Amino acid sequence: MEKVILVDEQDNILGEMEKMEAHEKGLLHRAFSVFVFNNSNQLLLQRRALNKYHSGGLWTNTCCSHPRKGEKLIDAGMRRLQEEMGFTTSLKEQFSFIYYAKLDQGLIEHELDHVLFGRFNELTAFNTEEVMDAKFVELEELEENIIANPQLYTEWFKIIFERSRKAIYDMINAG
Repeated sequence: MEKVILVDEQDNILGEMEKMEAHEKGLLHRAFSVFVFNNSNQLLLQRRALNKYHSGGLWTNTCCSHPRKGEKLIDAGMRRLQEEMGFTTSLKEQFSFIYYAKLDQGLIEHELDHVLFGRFNELTAFNTEEVMDAKFVELEELEENIIANPQLYTEWFKIIFERSRKAIYDMINAG
């Protein structure tokens, strides 16, 4: 049974709860979202497998999940990159923020999300139990497509991408 770490708004640990229960009740918990860019500054997106417990078939950031008790955020991000996308790369935390989003299946994402950036240039063999497709996309094309077709993207990705814009362009401009 997978658990999430319940936190307060300052990311202090309040306890643990089974993942589905936390998403049904909409309780604030710790999460991370990984954004991987290639050397052309294209973002690696994944399309969630249809059998996922929510948001199946929707496009989203490279990967995201929840750290386990005692697991460092960077280690958790690297673990999920390997489990979902079939590779690991160095990651660096950019910022964190709290969001609340209603999902399908009556679930709620209420997360203190730590956004991690990394670089990798290849499309690898991903885990088809988790991911049904993956692609690198130009940021301008992605921004336009989110506006034109928001139903194709996960709720959290639309929120995180908007909030990540400054960090993304700062990274690109820094070289």
